[in-house]
Amino acid sequence: MVNDRTRYCHPERCRRIRYSKALRLRRGSFDKLRVTGTRRAHFHVRAAAARWIVVALYATGMAYVEAAAVLYLRTIYGGIDPVGPRQPHFDPLPDYVWIEIGREAATILMLAAVGYLAATTLAGRIGAFAVAMGVWDIMYYVFLWLFAGWPSSPLAPDVLFLIPLPWWGPVLSPMLVAAVIVLAGAAAMARELGDGLPRPKRGEVIAVLAGCGLCLLAFMANALAELWRGGLEAAYYSRGGAFPWAIYAIGVLLGSGGLVRGLTRVTS
Repeated sequence: MVNDRTRYCHPERCRRIRYSKALRLRRGSFDKLRVTGTRRAHFHVRAAAARWIVVALYATGMAYVEAAAVLYLRTIYGGIDPVGPRQPHFDPLPDYVWIEIGREAATILMLAAVGYLAATTLAGRIGAFAVAMGVWDIMYYVFLWLFAGWPSSPLAPDVLFLIPLPWWGPVLSPMLVAAVIVLAGAAAMARELGDGLPRPKRGEVIAVLAGCGLCLLAFMANALAELWRGGLEAAYYSRGGAFPWAIYAIGVLLGSGGLVRGLTRVTS
C-alpha cells in the first residue's frame, strides 16, 4: 500500500523535504571529514582566562615575597649582585645555604599546591603549575629590578636555583624558559577545558624531557665541573662561569617543539 503523504505531495512541500534531506547529508559528510582528520584543536580560552588570572596573581605575590627575601639575604652577604664585589656586614658570615635550599623546596611545594587547586585533571594541574612557576620566575626579576636596580642587564649572571646543585646563567636564560612554560601551561589549561588534551606520544615526551635535560645541563655545567674538581662544597660556593648557550638553545628548541606538537595534535 502506498503512503498517501508520499504519493500526493504538494510540490512546495516536496521541494522542502528534498532540501532538508540534502542538507542533512551534507552535514553528515562534514562531520565525517572532521572526525577523519580535518578537525582542529579547540582551546577554551574564555573558560581558562579566570584561572590564568588567579594563578598569575598568586605567583606575582609569591614573586614579591621571594624578591624581598633575596634582597634581605644578599644585603646581609654584602651585595645584591652574586658575582659583584661584596661588603659583608657580619664577620664571620652566617651559613644559610641549607635554609635557602629548604626555602626553595617550599616555594616549589606552594606553586604545586596552587596548581593542584586551580584545575581538576592532571593535565590542567600541570599546566596551572607551569603558569604559576613561569610567572613567579619572571616577576621575581622584575621586583628585584624595582627594589634595587638589579639586574642592570638581561645578560647579568645570577644563581638561579640550588636544587640539586646551583644553577648559574644570565638572567635572560631562565626568563626565556619561564615564558615558554607560561605559554605551554596556559595552552594546556585551555585545551583541557576545550576538547581535552590527547595522550602524549613517546616522541613528544622524549623531546620535552631531552630539552629539559639539556637546559638543566647548561644551568648546572659550572657546578658539575666544580663538583668533579672539589666536591659538593666547592660546587655550592662557586660563582659560575661561561654559559653554554649552544646546549641551552638546543634544549629550548627541542623542548618547545615537543610541547607545541603535544598541545596542538588532534586525534582522529
